[in-house]
Amino acid sequence: MFGKVIKITVVAIAISVVAGTVVRAENLTGALISAYRNSGLLEQNRALLRAADEGVAQSVAGLRPVLNYAINANYSSITDTTSSNLQLSASMMVYDFGRSQLRVEVAKENVLSLREALVGVEQKVLLRAVGAFVNVQRDMSIQGLQENNVRLITQELQASKDRFEVGEITRTMVAIAEARLAASNSALAAATGNLAMSREEYRAAIGHYPNDLAPLPALPATAKSLDGARSVARRHHPDIAQAKKAVKIADLNVAIAAAGIMPSLRGSANAMVDQDGNDSQSIGLSFSGPIYQGGALASAHRKAAAQRDASRAGLHMAGMNIDQNVGNAWARLSVADAGVHASEQQIRASRVAFRGVREEASLGARTTLDVLNAEQDLLDAQAGQISAQTDRYVAVYNLLGAMGLLTADHLRLGMATYDPAAYYNAVKKAPTHGVSAQGKRLDGLLKSLGKK
Repeated sequence: MFGKVIKITVVAIAISVVAGTVVRAENLTGALISAYRNSGLLEQNRALLRAADEGVAQSVAGLRPVLNYAINANYSSITDTTSSNLQLSASMMVYDFGRSQLRVEVAKENVLSLREALVGVEQKVLLRAVGAFVNVQRDMSIQGLQENNVRLITQELQASKDRFEVGEITRTMVAIAEARLAASNSALAAATGNLAMSREEYRAAIGHYPNDLAPLPALPATAKSLDGARSVARRHHPDIAQAKKAVKIADLNVAIAAAGIMPSLRGSANAMVDQDGNDSQSIGLSFSGPIYQGGALASAHRKAAAQRDASRAGLHMAGMNIDQNVGNAWARLSVADAGVHASEQQIRASRVAFRGVREEASLGARTTLDVLNAEQDLLDAQAGQISAQTDRYVAVYNLLGAMGLLTADHLRLGMATYDPAAYYNAVKKAPTHGVSAQGKRLDGLLKSLGKK
């Protein structure tokens, strides 16, 4: 009469057959690979990194000669004559007490800093993908629970109507079952809506809608203690590394500002030929430096020093933030573990209570409302267990991210990953030709979107 207690599975079937074609379920690794390959956020930050790579090329170019040409043509209405000439000029910084080389070093450190920022973005993309994957599984399971609950209460309502017809129960008991069925249908609609939203998040995070999802793999290893987790985070988290690069950049900027008061030596050469074939050449050296600039140079040095101090404080704050984030992630994982254990105990107790109430109702010692309440308690316990298991799974990956280890390489996804050094190595010597294959691929994508 009251239905069977359904054993809930948290994950979908591994292989399904659709229209005679075997479709393999997508596992978490495949979802993470798809998220990594389809992330517009990663593409955006890779492009920003390539722009920073070009900053190195431009700084290197500042150490090289600069060649220019000029063609001049003039007409005089007074004499009704024209004149023209061709001029070539070259200039080069010979010596500036290391300022140009320091700017190259700043550009290089900026590249290394943005590489760390890219790792941070990668962690966010993968964590979002993990959350999207397990949330779809959670909401599918909860929807299944609610569907089963609707079936059970529908059966109970029909049984109540039958008992009312023979005078065993009152109309009140039937109304209670009808009200509970309406509430169950409302809960099913909410579960269906939650699943629809989770599917949309899955598409945004991973690049396509979910179909069949494979069982979750074993959880990755993290750290054995909170102190161990913090120690790993201090060594590996990209925010720490990026803050260290900011300090080094600030130190270099102080050196550049200090060298600003020093003179510079620049060489130049010029050659010119006019329309009559007359030519002239000249070479020269220019030694120049500041005498008085109203205190601007001293102010620039003080400003650079203040920014260096701010960067050092930023490094300290980054370390404190990482420690706090690891501690929070560790606490969330502990809470999730406790929630899983508690939900298991709750399910065992609720199942025993439901069976007992159902037996007592068959003997007339319990009412329909008692049975429905006991059944609802069991449903809530099962839904709570699904949510607790989801929370624990996400909490482990949150902890990995807080430790700086939530990367494609550390997770061993088994795919080719983006090499941030490839483009840098192609442009670091400031070539004069284009080298961006990524840019061409993005141009093609934009053109295809423009045709739609």
